[in-house]
Order: sequence, then structure tokens, then C-alpha cells
Amino acid sequence: MAEDPKSSDAPPPAPTGEAKPASPPAKPAPPSKPAAPTPIPWDSPLSARLKEQFGPGIEALSYLGQNYLQIEPTLVAQVLRLLRDEEQFDYCVDITAVHYPKRERPFDLFWILYSFPKNERLRVKALFADGAPVPSAVPLWPTANWLEREVFDMFGIQFEGHPDLKRILLPEGWKGHPLRKDYGIYQQDQEWVQINLGIESGQ
Repeated sequence: MAEDPKSSDAPPPAPTGEAKPASPPAKPAPPSKPAAPTPIPWDSPLSARLKEQFGPGIEALSYLGQNYLQIEPTLVAQVLRLLRDEEQFDYCVDITAVHYPKRERPFDLFWILYSFPKNERLRVKALFADGAPVPSAVPLWPTANWLEREVFDMFGIQFEGHPDLKRILLPEGWKGHPLRKDYGIYQQDQEWVQINLGIESGQ
């Protein structure tokens, strides 16, 4: 009697091709970045008075709850004096800048003011060309003296009418202004270091 092939102990035939590994599950798409916050119009009695007086040369904005005025550079002296004399901003907290070297007017200059009578803070912003003089705020607020010297030291911005504009953090004779974005992060005035310290820079 013939043996039933189905009951044979012979091993099953080998597969003709290699089994393909399962494809890994597709990675989920990264979540989209939330939109960056943007300035919004700032409406207040103060901004209304300033707009009425200076027209399109002044824009009142608020960014993340911080109110500021963006003004044309030709209006800086007038607006700062008005804010001190008529709006009671009697203290200049800080003056600083940001450098955007590819722009036509590469410097954003900021005055941060405070009113003790109102307990209110205000920022004033203006864009300046490289080399353009900025009116000094020292006649308005004595605290502006060292603040303007620091901006001059770090950015090379000239304050017209400052009583003694010179470096305050770096030594006199130092070449360059370290907070400009065209000043390399490892850059130093090697000549000054060699002459005045008698050492080679470690950077």
C-alpha cells in the first residue's frame, strides 16, 4: 500500500525566497511651531496725545504686554523731552541697542523710561543708520551718562551732545565694538593685548 505523502515525516520544502522584514512604522510629523508673537496697536490717552502731535512719525505698539513707541529718529529729542516734561517720565532706566548689519538702518536703539508718579514703564524705539548721530539724553536724565557710554563702547554709536563720550567697559584705544554682529565672538584686539599686557591672547 502506497504511503500517504501528507503523513510523511519529511520536512516541508524550503522557501524559495528570503522573507522581507516588516517596514518600520512611519514617524509622525513633527508638530508645527506656534506662531511667534507680534506687536499689536497700543491705544491709550498717552499714545493718542503723541499721535495727535507727531502724526505718522510715531507708532504706539504693545508686545507681550510691554508698551513702546516706535518713532522716527528725527523726533527722538522732541519726544524724549516731552515724555519727561509733560508726561512725568522722570527716570531713564536703561539705554541699549541691537545691531542688524544687513539692514539699511542697522541699529535699533531703545530708551527704557519710568514714571514714579504714575508707576508706569515705557519704551521708546528708533532705527538709526550706521554712523548717524543720536541726540544725547544726558541733559534730560543724568543717569543717561554712563548708559550712553556703554552703548558707545559696545556698538560704536555716537551720542551728540554727550559731555564726555568715551569707553566705559573696555580700555581706551581698544579697536572694535564687541556687541556688533560683525564682531566675531572670539575676536579680540590682539595688538592692544600684546602692547598693554605683554601676552599673547589665549583665544
